[in-house]
Amino acid sequence: MIVLGYNGFGRSAEIFGRLFRATGIDRHLLYGHDSAAALLVDGELVAAVEEERLNREKKTSSFPVNAIRWCLDSAGMSFDDVDTFAFSWQFSEDVLNKMIAEITEDPAASAEQKFARLQRLAETHAAMFSETATLTDFEEHTGHRLDPDRLVRVPHHLAHLMTGYHLSGGGDAAFLVSDGRAEWLSAIMGEVRDGEVKIFDDMTVDSRHSLAMLFSVVTRYLGFVPNNDEYKVMGLAGYGAPPEPNPFLEHVVETRPDGTYRIPFPANAVPAYYELFDRIFGGDEHTREEFGYRVRVACAAQHMLETVTAGQFRTLEARSDLPRVIFEGGLALNCVNNSKLLERSRFTEMDVSFGASDVGVAIGAALCAGAQAGTPPRISTSPYLGPSYDDAEIRAALRQFADRVVWRELDPADLPREAAALMRDRCVIGWFQGRMEYGPRALGNRSILANPGFPDIKDIINERIKHREQFRPFAPVVLEHLAPEVFELGKKTSSPYMTFVVPVRPEYQEKIQGACHVDATSRIQTVTEQSNPLLARLLREFKELTGIPCLINTSFNVAGEPIVCSPVDALSCFLKTEMDHLFLGNHLVSRM
Repeated sequence: MIVLGYNGFGRSAEIFGRLFRATGIDRHLLYGHDSAAALLVDGELVAAVEEERLNREKKTSSFPVNAIRWCLDSAGMSFDDVDTFAFSWQFSEDVLNKMIAEITEDPAASAEQKFARLQRLAETHAAMFSETATLTDFEEHTGHRLDPDRLVRVPHHLAHLMTGYHLSGGGDAAFLVSDGRAEWLSAIMGEVRDGEVKIFDDMTVDSRHSLAMLFSVVTRYLGFVPNNDEYKVMGLAGYGAPPEPNPFLEHVVETRPDGTYRIPFPANAVPAYYELFDRIFGGDEHTREEFGYRVRVACAAQHMLETVTAGQFRTLEARSDLPRVIFEGGLALNCVNNSKLLERSRFTEMDVSFGASDVGVAIGAALCAGAQAGTPPRISTSPYLGPSYDDAEIRAALRQFADRVVWRELDPADLPREAAALMRDRCVIGWFQGRMEYGPRALGNRSILANPGFPDIKDIINERIKHREQFRPFAPVVLEHLAPEVFELGKKTSSPYMTFVVPVRPEYQEKIQGACHVDATSRIQTVTEQSNPLLARLLREFKELTGIPCLINTSFNVAGEPIVCSPVDALSCFLKTEMDHLFLGNHLVSRM
């Protein structure tokens, strides 16, 4: 059986921009962001790619026409070969009734305001949410007319859950899924036991009280792009400690003993939130630009997020006796919180997938639809699911840039040692190998790598290469069997997808300064010979030459652009930066 899963709406940016002012700094506050496609063949995930990597629009919400075509082309298939098309949204009649009730039961809105909001919802439903809109969207962008009987619309949170469940190997587990907003809800919890999903309905959180959306409002308040730059707030929080008492927990979020919570304003009430935040933190439009003020608010926001989700975990522990927990959804990208949740809970294992955010729902929708049709998933845990390029394609790309770069072809066996030798010094390299990884993290095939032993290497990469803020930390990649020597892993034995932050052992904090955040923690990626053989060889060679057991690994892109996908992308990015060398397949590339 062949299943194609996808996420993305053709008119999302236009509709949300026109009707809901999702433009400028708010351009990512819409349905269908992180559009993508994934292909499942007889239960096996054979291909998956985000649309942004192909259309080169970061965090795009566009219909994933390029991603869909690449998935099919890579498997030698056509639309007619696909048995089921799985879409990662399901606006059922029940969901729509709740969305209508949210408007009509709002005591703060006038009748005129309610009519206007209902009109916007009706227009959005006709253009995006209805089955007719889904079918029309597909045909307009692909030229293929879908048989409605071959379309399965999967609830968004269920798609998230299936991504995390199957990519972690299946088996019984408790779960929490929390993001900005699915169709109606922002968080669900429950357990999967003997393959059956049970949702604790009394613990669901509707979108009016979305913790992720509140964190996005804080992100905006601090001058960053909401639903995109939340990791910057998380990074800033490492520069201080949360204020006591925490103004967010005193004046903004109402937590309850049962693990539920309430938030005072909807996320679109930006002026009300700004006024509230200014009042409780003593801020104004000028102080919001000050680093110290930003740190204080970020620390409080991070602590708020940790406190609220810890309450959810306590409830989950009380309701489920299972030892393992799955955490998915956009909020699960807060890797500082993930580690604390695990260590402070009774759970012995916690899984956060490489597709935890909305990039993953294309995979989850396909897995869900396939299982419903009776095809059990046969899923590997590898994130390397995207395009790869052979030597002929790499050489063709090099010829396009022949007036700006020089290169030499290496014996594949010599590649790791050549790269390791260059990185003994302050040399920063681009590393472009094999199939592109899936998800928001560069996991060693489309990466920028450097020696973490130099105290100024972070500044070099931030200023001259990534073109981003100085406070931003970098992640280390380390061989899995050496990780406990360098990092305090706690309950974790591995962290292959950069979804957990752990303390750096005191004896290594000076040795790997470039990959150690200001609070002496690191968001690690662990690698084995099986998960990424070439990267593992490079790490072995680098340790042999330098004695340092890890490398800085950051995504191969500059600020504001997607991670590179093709050799042409890699060469273009290389030439925009002060990167020293580029390993493009078996070719060592340098500037003229």
